[in-house]
Amino acid sequence: MPNRRAVLAAIAGAASLALTATACGGETPRAGSEGYTIGIAMPTRASERWLTDGKSVVEDLESKGYKTKLVYGDDDPKAQVAQIEELVQQRVSALIVAAIDNKALNGVLKQAADADIPVISYDRLILGTNDVDYYVSFDNEQVGRLQARHIIDKLDLEEGEGPFNIELFAGSPDDNNTKFFFDGAMHLLQPYLDNKQLVVRSGQTDLDQITTLRWDGPTAQKRMNKVLADTYANRTVDAVLSPYDGISIGIINALKEDGYGTAGKPLPIITGQDAELASVKSIIAGEQSQTVYKDLRLLAEAAATMVDDILNGDTPQLNNRRAYKNGVKAVPAYLLQPISVDKSNYEYILLGSDFYTAEDLK
Repeated sequence: MPNRRAVLAAIAGAASLALTATACGGETPRAGSEGYTIGIAMPTRASERWLTDGKSVVEDLESKGYKTKLVYGDDDPKAQVAQIEELVQQRVSALIVAAIDNKALNGVLKQAADADIPVISYDRLILGTNDVDYYVSFDNEQVGRLQARHIIDKLDLEEGEGPFNIELFAGSPDDNNTKFFFDGAMHLLQPYLDNKQLVVRSGQTDLDQITTLRWDGPTAQKRMNKVLADTYANRTVDAVLSPYDGISIGIINALKEDGYGTAGKPLPIITGQDAELASVKSIIAGEQSQTVYKDLRLLAEAAATMVDDILNGDTPQLNNRRAYKNGVKAVPAYLLQPISVDKSNYEYILLGSDFYTAEDLK
């Protein structure tokens, strides 16, 4: 097994933040952290990744000496607004917010600004407000490029192979990341659509035709069922661009219902994101083809470090000041690098970084 710290360094890539509390057993709190409480608003408990995010952010902040209040909106935008409003009324010292609806928080964030509470937008950029101070996330266009690159390589498109049938899926229409993922993927896939090496038989290629509300797997499954019934009676699907593991599992369920997954009718290439346990097991089993691994521990540490810097009067570390425009301003950002995972490298990446254990993957 490769050295864990070496693997983590490779995964972090251009990110210069190191794992501290989560990976190294704790750190000495800074003098300014005592007495501060940080509010953390996460979108849902229905997704494994957000449970991991919430737990990691809490652990990192508490290792720095902060108290925390973690809430989950359970995919209800109004509930999340009410939760954040309560955190503001409780006079938390800072807010870390992963939005459910990225346009629904303007009023409550104005309350936070009026109370001098700094706001960090976590992974999902909050839109339409001046009252968001910083953004921490991964390079979201790169996520889409990694998914597209996997499809291009597996189909040998650069060698002129084709034509192949592909269907496109996107994330939730109220999540700003959806457009970044899609744009990143299409930047690489569009030339092959233009020259007909890739063909979207359903004709559904516009972003507003392929979104999946709340990133919901069963919703994706229903759409895939309809696409198969309407378009693929005498054809086969060769690839599916899926932006997220939960959506990928829904797509796979629909394909299996249609007879895919046998020697005579193998599953198409199917991408994903977040390296969720069910999807990693699916990759090992030869079903889902790929996922994009984003070490959520590094993202949590980036957010916790940013809060710590702000509350101690230091300038947070940033590496992108202009690209993430929310309709009112460019939100200063710190971006981490994602990595593509498939059957060839999951052991090195996921086991080598202790993201999962061998027992987890049985």
